[in-house]
Amino acid sequence: MGAGSVKVVGERSKMLGGKKVLLVTDPGMVQCGILDIVKGYLEEAGLKTVLFDGVEPNPKDKNIAAGLKVYKEEKCDMIVTVGGGSAHDCGKGIGIMGSHPGNIYDYAGIETLTNDLPPVVCVNTTAGTASEVTRHCVVTNTDLNVKFVVVSSKNTPSLSINDPELMVKKPAGLTAATGMDALTHAVECYVSLGANPVTDACAIQSIKLISKYLRLAVANGENLEARENMAYASLLAGMAFNNGGLGYVHAMAHQLGGFYDMAHGVANAILLPHVERYNMISNLEKFANIAEFMGENIQGLSLRDASVKAIDAIAQLSQDVGIPSGLAQFKVNPDSFEKMAQYALKDGNAGSNPIKGTEKDIIKIFEAAM
Repeated sequence: MGAGSVKVVGERSKMLGGKKVLLVTDPGMVQCGILDIVKGYLEEAGLKTVLFDGVEPNPKDKNIAAGLKVYKEEKCDMIVTVGGGSAHDCGKGIGIMGSHPGNIYDYAGIETLTNDLPPVVCVNTTAGTASEVTRHCVVTNTDLNVKFVVVSSKNTPSLSINDPELMVKKPAGLTAATGMDALTHAVECYVSLGANPVTDACAIQSIKLISKYLRLAVANGENLEARENMAYASLLAGMAFNNGGLGYVHAMAHQLGGFYDMAHGVANAILLPHVERYNMISNLEKFANIAEFMGENIQGLSLRDASVKAIDAIAQLSQDVGIPSGLAQFKVNPDSFEKMAQYALKDGNAGSNPIKGTEKDIIKIFEAAM
């Protein structure tokens, strides 16, 4: 971590034993020159590189298939991803299918992988998904328009690099969306059924950092202090949910990504206050704590009133950084709520939500978020 840390990507990757790297990224990383920076350090260390720049937002099964074809044809033995969560998840997916038979859908679920992946190195350029340090690989099934998750310790990257200098040119909208994704990770994990003192410590610090630095990073993308602290916040939130789980925000956001190709961070940001208002009664004390972590004055308030302040603070932060206010702006059709609710309850993240809801509950939350 830290400014300039990308410089070690070549020497550290070489230590992992690979000789020919598949660089997994998107066209934007190529155009802005970040890909060339990473490629230069890899080749300087004596590693051969092959480019696959076919990653799309909400990475698709077809992206993984296309990348796997290049990986096999070029006889690569290592994967280096450059970008945000889409690149990292696509790279993990290529690694899964490069080391396992069958179809990637066969491995949806928790700890389904039996073989080790090739070394995966993640050079992270956004402060949001934390995919660079987690065991999660999220993929869109293009036949069903559904996102599914492969959760396995074997997915955990061998090396991750968070260099805030690679993040300074990111546009305000992307900074806001990815930052709210990180906040969603921290909040969902803090109130999840899988939360424990270790995950709480990470989530609490993440919430505090995001509350302090996200507005600054959105206002001035070249504020290196804000960028670095958002990178830490994202990483901490990833460490939290990688061990403590998430909840209905992610379970529902995955459906918006699958059905409507919505940006994941934006979907999370719109859903977060509505889901947590629904979850609030499960742990008023923790929600009151969230309000305090976000800088709200809760002195003299009842636990319930303090908890409401947490929901309001989340919504205010989202509004301040320019997140759209509702799903209607994305032409989300209420006719899809029933099917999305069914899929959401089957999503791997639903099991750790602090309240066990019904299909009707999920539909009502979608309706409230319109």
